[in-house]
Amino acid sequence: MGRMDGMRIDLHTHSSISDGTDTPAELVAAAVSAGVDVIGLCDHDTFDGLDAAGAAGERLGVRVVRGIEISAEHHGVSVHLLGYGCRVEDGPLNDELARIRDGRTGRIPAMLDRLAAAGMPIDDVLDDFVGDSPSVGRPHLADAMIAKGYVSDRREAFDSYLADGGPMFVARYATPLQVGLDLVRAAGGAGVIAHPWGRVSRDQLPPELLAGLARSGRLDGLEVDHQDHDRATRTELRALAADLGLLATGSSDYHGTGKQDHDLACNTTAPEVLDELAARVTRRGGRFV
Repeated sequence: MGRMDGMRIDLHTHSSISDGTDTPAELVAAAVSAGVDVIGLCDHDTFDGLDAAGAAGERLGVRVVRGIEISAEHHGVSVHLLGYGCRVEDGPLNDELARIRDGRTGRIPAMLDRLAAAGMPIDDVLDDFVGDSPSVGRPHLADAMIAKGYVSDRREAFDSYLADGGPMFVARYATPLQVGLDLVRAAGGAGVIAHPWGRVSRDQLPPELLAGLARSGRLDGLEVDHQDHDRATRTELRALAADLGLLATGSSDYHGTGKQDHDLACNTTAPEVLDELAARVTRRGGRFV
């Protein structure tokens, strides 16, 4: 894979196909404006935006890595799993993704009821914010709450109401982490745990667990450089990745206007890590770009 000095690689972004605010084509255009050479589109539990992003990338000169962010869990703790280069036609993986999406959408009526009971009905405007997404998620509820004037932004919506354990939260299905990693690998992909110690603690996703996943060959990497990680966390995760032979990636987790302080390429991945991810996917029969 050709590269140049100063290449900017952002391997974790989202489009309006899940909970971003840019369409796949707009995301690629934003990458051009930000001087980003390579982006990974990793919408939640769906591959639906990859072809449109890839086509825009060919037109505009941006390399689009084909990714996904899978909703996983470990002992009841939410874990986000990035899968790079998976074959999008893989049957078992698609069956599991459909189950996850059904779980996400299936809890929405109960959350709408809770919001209405709290004096915050949003049923009349919710459809305006779902767009082309194949499932309805909490960010869509947050956007509807903003439109109705109940909260000022997504952060307030989640912090006050929608986050895990919050007053409007309803649990849903997520794939067990090891199952998700096995499905990614069987589909030709490479598995990287997103922001591992950002939204959950080191104790909830301990080094011993990560070491076991690495030694078993299930796990390819850790997203080390992420806005949810402070400097000390990044330093520890980088050392852990090196000790375990895992790839260390860096990403913005860009959502357009849906997330503050997550500008494109605010964190980046080294070109040699990109090359190694691509090589692993190729060996496994996946499709990286």
